Amino acid sequence: MVNDTFKALSDPTRRQILKLLKEKDLSAGEIADHFQMSKPSISHHLSVMKQAKLVLDERRGQSIIYSLNTTVIQDALGWLMDFTHKDEGGNQHDKRDS
Repeated sequence: MVNDTFKALSDPTRRQILKLLKEKDLSAGEIADHFQMSKPSISHHLSVMKQAKLVLDERRGQSIIYSLNTTVIQDALGWLMDFTHKDEGGNQHDKRDS
């Protein structure tokens, strides 16, 4: 799961889509309006983000509306935070201190 998340986050277009979805839920067409690329390209990016569970989709009438799934982002952040830890004395360790 974490691998899919970081793969999806590695692309600047996908990060920009996530920023848009942070503001409000959007259809694929509304997302595409913010970019100078084809709708199939946007669809591919959305597919990668859906596979990583970064976005959720819901059919509303004839449209599919995409929304941000913050739970996966929180999980990835928690995973990263595991690399910093405190010992029993409460001292923080990271490789820069070595």
